[in-house]
Amino acid sequence: MRKLYVLIAVGTLLLVAWFTYRSGSLASSASATATTPQSVPVVVARVERHDAPRMLPTIGTVQAFNTVLVRARVDGTLDNVAFTEGQRVQRGDLLAQIDPRPFETQLHAATAQKAHDAAQLANVERDIARFTYLANQKILPQQQLDSTRAQADELRATVAMDQAQIDNARVQLSYATIRAPLDGLTGARLVDAGNMVHASDTTGLVVITQIHPISVSFTLPQDALPALLSARQQSPIGVIAQNRDASQTLGKGVLSLIDNQIDAATGTIHCKATFDNANETLWPGQFVALRVVLAVDRGALAVPSTAVQQGSTGTYVFVLMPDDTVALRYVKVASTEDSRSVVAQGLAEGDRVVVEGQFKLEDGAHVRVVDDSAHGH
Repeated sequence: MRKLYVLIAVGTLLLVAWFTYRSGSLASSASATATTPQSVPVVVARVERHDAPRMLPTIGTVQAFNTVLVRARVDGTLDNVAFTEGQRVQRGDLLAQIDPRPFETQLHAATAQKAHDAAQLANVERDIARFTYLANQKILPQQQLDSTRAQADELRATVAMDQAQIDNARVQLSYATIRAPLDGLTGARLVDAGNMVHASDTTGLVVITQIHPISVSFTLPQDALPALLSARQQSPIGVIAQNRDASQTLGKGVLSLIDNQIDAATGTIHCKATFDNANETLWPGQFVALRVVLAVDRGALAVPSTAVQQGSTGTYVFVLMPDDTVALRYVKVASTEDSRSVVAQGLAEGDRVVVEGQFKLEDGAHVRVVDDSAHGH
């Protein structure tokens, strides 16, 4: 029995010693874990040099380069409408035909009247030839010869007036054939064949809009005027048109107008840009986002815009250090365009900056790079 007690006592001592050792090991492990820095997973990108345009953003409205309301210039019955709605037409293409018969009749009458008066003139001119001989022979009074000459002058004026009537009749006849005044697209048909049309009608036959080239109208703050004028002296100012959310470029054009006065009510200046619009991505009445390119900074330092953070004390980025920590560095951003920011101060070419994972970081934090987008360049 005594041996049993001894064995129990020894076992108890061994258990106490084991639990003491185990507790110490766990405490040491927890302490080591607590003192080991936690690494934050991040994505980084390298600071690189790019040609960065300096731009003024604004909103514009697309306008047809030319718009013409085609109207009849003479009265008559509309015999034929030769275009279809939305048709692409060229200058001189037939659009409509007014009944030409009344105008042809006027032309024939004017031509006959001229022939009549010309015959009279010819007869008087023959009289002048005879009377001149007789007057020289003192057989005919000089007064009769002078009267005949005056009659000839009057008939010549009448024949000239007849020719003017013929020319006018031809013009009126030409107006009966209505042709496209410019290249463009026809709109909705405003009158149907068989109707009477008049030169005084205000509705017209159709509206034709020219979309090659095309214009975009927009305004800029008056404070931008000095930069605009300075840039225009260097070279033509480029303008980029994009869709409303700036996700797609619709065309590239050139600034064609800086208005000659500032709108005192709004403090803005009206401008226009001209686009070739070869692909017809711009359409009259469309609202577009514009970028007015004032200049291009060659070899500017740029980073992805997601790297730039805004704090209460300024704009900053996290720069990856050689020991896998990050340093908070304040920067000066010169401009931001699309997904790239141009940094004027605070970074050097080749620096690696954090572009994802910043919300868990602070100055000096340990990081683990899970993606280095700089490897792709």
